[in-house]
Amino acid sequence: MATWQCVKQCGACCYLDPTERPDLEDYLTPEELGLYLSMVGEDGWCVNFDHETRECTIYDDRPRFCRVQPETFQDMFGIEADELNDFAIDCCHQHIDSIYGDRSLEMIRFNAAVGF
Repeated sequence: MATWQCVKQCGACCYLDPTERPDLEDYLTPEELGLYLSMVGEDGWCVNFDHETRECTIYDDRPRFCRVQPETFQDMFGIEADELNDFAIDCCHQHIDSIYGDRSLEMIRFNAAVGF
């Protein structure tokens, strides 16, 4: 069985362009939405994503909506803890495919890490 994990130096989820995520108001509080929008750079990427290292510069202090945790996904999306693994894998597949492509090195690395 595939088990979700974050793959270092990917960053697909750090592409925050709100036009790519039109339902933000459905799962973020007004305060979180303001924070989210303040984090979007002119190029659509999170201002805290370091493009050279491909890592988050505020990882330990990142907002709740940047964390893959059962209680966060239950609250934001109604995803039960036992569904989180498959949901997170699907989300990563979608993000990686849309940013880098379905045959990209990032997708290959992700699939290898999760056991696909």
